[in-house]
Amino acid sequence: MDAWETRRRPNRLERRFEFQTYELTRDFLERLGALSESKKIFPDISFGKTYVNITLRPQSDEEGAQVTDVEKKFAARIDELAD
Repeated sequence: MDAWETRRRPNRLERRFEFQTYELTRDFLERLGALSESKKIFPDISFGKTYVNITLRPQSDEEGAQVTDVEKKFAARIDELAD
């Protein structure tokens, strides 16, 4: 969780993952997709050949919603995928 950055306006968590090859990047994205489907949490994702940027926003659409334990636990699960 230490590598995730907390941002404000809007509140969110962000992290960049870097990989040695495109195949490793693609494998990570496939596992992330499966995790997202199973948890019904869908982060914003951008990626290139050897990197993936992920943004987790609060589940609530209310203005001023804060990042909760749900997002933090999901971020920790994403970290496990990268290990």
